[in-house]
Amino acid sequence: MSGGEIASIIAAGAFALLVIFIGVPLIKLGGLIDETRESVRGLNETVTPLLTEVTTTVTETNKALAKLDVIAENVVDVTTNINSLVAVFSASVGAPLLKLAGLTKSLRSALLGKKK
Repeated sequence: MSGGEIASIIAAGAFALLVIFIGVPLIKLGGLIDETRESVRGLNETVTPLLTEVTTTVTETNKALAKLDVIAENVVDVTTNINSLVAVFSASVGAPLLKLAGLTKSLRSALLGKKK
């Protein structure tokens, strides 16, 4: 064997080792990609029902909020009506009561003034 043949055998051996050293990480990378694919597939299977449930929950919450809006509007109407009722009551009963109080005070002053 000549020196060129030995050098070519060493080069071929080095190339074979290089292929093995590069091939092992590539095989591991392929396994990692397979596991990632399975994880994503499993995630898709669990996320889809979860998103459906969230959509249903949001829809039901929106319905409940719409009912609460109606209730709040009714409370505003009732409050306005009570405010108006108090104003009418104060105007119709308050003014005569003030006049009666003034009359009572005048009569009392007149009666007490005569006794002295």
